[in-house]
Amino acid sequence: QVQLVESGGGLLQAGDSLRLSCAASGRSCSNCVMGWFRQAPGKEREFVAGISRSGVVRAYVDSVKGRFTISRDNAKNAVYLQMNMLKPEDTAVYYCAADWNSVVIARSVREYDYWGQGTQVTVSS
Repeated sequence: QVQLVESGGGLLQAGDSLRLSCAASGRSCSNCVMGWFRQAPGKEREFVAGISRSGVVRAYVDSVKGRFTISRDNAKNAVYLQMNMLKPEDTAVYYCAADWNSVVIARSVREYDYWGQGTQVTVSS
């Protein structure tokens, strides 16, 4: 089992920056593909960013490319999402997820085995 706990959410203004953190505990997630997803009210949960086990390969949804950066520290069993130039449309609950023993960065919610409880990010205009 892997437990994931997100932190770092908050209330911000458009143009602000924020870094989300996700701490994994239980089994080591160094062999997990890690992802960040988000869910806005009334919308489906969507893929935001993913990172390979080594951290070399990263993937992003088009709407955050150039603004968000995903990273990981396997020694700390943690993954991060640096969000810059935030927009009101980034408002959502952000979830950290782990795809156990995977080699491909999946974008589907169904591919991920473990989920955090989510952290709220609210961006005002």
